[in-house]
Amino acid sequence: MKDYRLDFPLLKRRYNDRALVYFDNAATAPKPQVVIKAVNDYYNLHNANIHRGPNFLSEEATLLYEGARKKVADFIGADKEEIVFTAGATAGLNLIARAWGENNLKAGDIIALSRAEHHANIVPWLQLKEKIGVVLEYIDIKADGTFNELSLDKIFDQPRLRVLAITQASNVLGQFYDLRLILKRAQAQGVLTVVDAAQSVVHNPLAVHDLDCDFLVFSGHKLLAPSGVGVLYGRRDLLEKIPPFLGGGGMIAEVKEQSFTPLAEALRLEAGTPNIEGAIALGAACDYLQEISWPEIIKREEVLKDYFLEQLSSLSFVRLLGGNEGRLPLFALDLQGIHPHDAADLLGEKGIITRAGHHCAQPLHDSLGIGASLRASLSFYNTTAEIDVFFQALQSIKKSFSF
Repeated sequence: MKDYRLDFPLLKRRYNDRALVYFDNAATAPKPQVVIKAVNDYYNLHNANIHRGPNFLSEEATLLYEGARKKVADFIGADKEEIVFTAGATAGLNLIARAWGENNLKAGDIIALSRAEHHANIVPWLQLKEKIGVVLEYIDIKADGTFNELSLDKIFDQPRLRVLAITQASNVLGQFYDLRLILKRAQAQGVLTVVDAAQSVVHNPLAVHDLDCDFLVFSGHKLLAPSGVGVLYGRRDLLEKIPPFLGGGGMIAEVKEQSFTPLAEALRLEAGTPNIEGAIALGAACDYLQEISWPEIIKREEVLKDYFLEQLSSLSFVRLLGGNEGRLPLFALDLQGIHPHDAADLLGEKGIITRAGHHCAQPLHDSLGIGASLRASLSFYNTTAEIDVFFQALQSIKKSFSF
């Protein structure tokens, strides 16, 4: 069985004479060498702006950038013209809320979210609430991490429901949501659908046309690519109607002293010099994952998930947030007698990288009645041996806190 850890330079790192155990993939993923090489090659061989230079460097950079757009489109089952490069999932959600929301919603219109949402899919809508008076309603979450059906029905009964903005996977509960029926129900009522795929896109194959959402966003840095680049997918007819969110070079067809004409295609939403090297590297990350194959990734992560849950079941002082079924290899833990920040700090001294806090999901933690949790998030390159190291360290920390 191939050891994919060898592809990631970061995973060779040692700290305090211990091998690095990287369990913070939900925050940001390590980068494989092919992605690092894509960035280096851009700087070493091209280093040019795109779409506007009549020279071979610019032409090469443009081909690589637009080639990356095609790779991303193929990766999620979209058309190239439906892909907008952004600064990340947060930027994509803000673009939808501002450019589409401000022009299509009015006071009293309802935006439905779930209590499992990341702040990136809450705050832009709260800002829209402050600006034009829209109303936010939340789908309740059951103890096992799934949506509460009665709460969902109540929201769909609202006559002024206009937007359903919902995550495909919780970055706290680890739950993966099969959204197809919910999105179909929303579409049947003429409700705009927005999917946050930031957590799910690196764990499961995505086919946006089959999912049949209106918009979908994700970030590159969770998909083994650099930070500062992300993707907004939008149905072509909707993208063509969105007014440009930012103005400047790259998004215009013509500029006069008193007027301007934007481009018709997705580039109208990509003002200024983009993160060219980031987009190219995102394309390389898509290639890398497709070369491994989804069946292989899913098989490895199922082994890790089952093993983690098995080891967790023997610890009486740890409570898992969410259920065991239908989840990603992402585990938020409520620790008895240990503050999550203390645990994360002490684990870090042992070379084990986790995360503590509310994970940009404070309303979810509030609804669970806890202030913070310890999160261990794994990916296909992690190992069961690392899980053993994690739990041994956690048990040692618990003993040190027992008097």
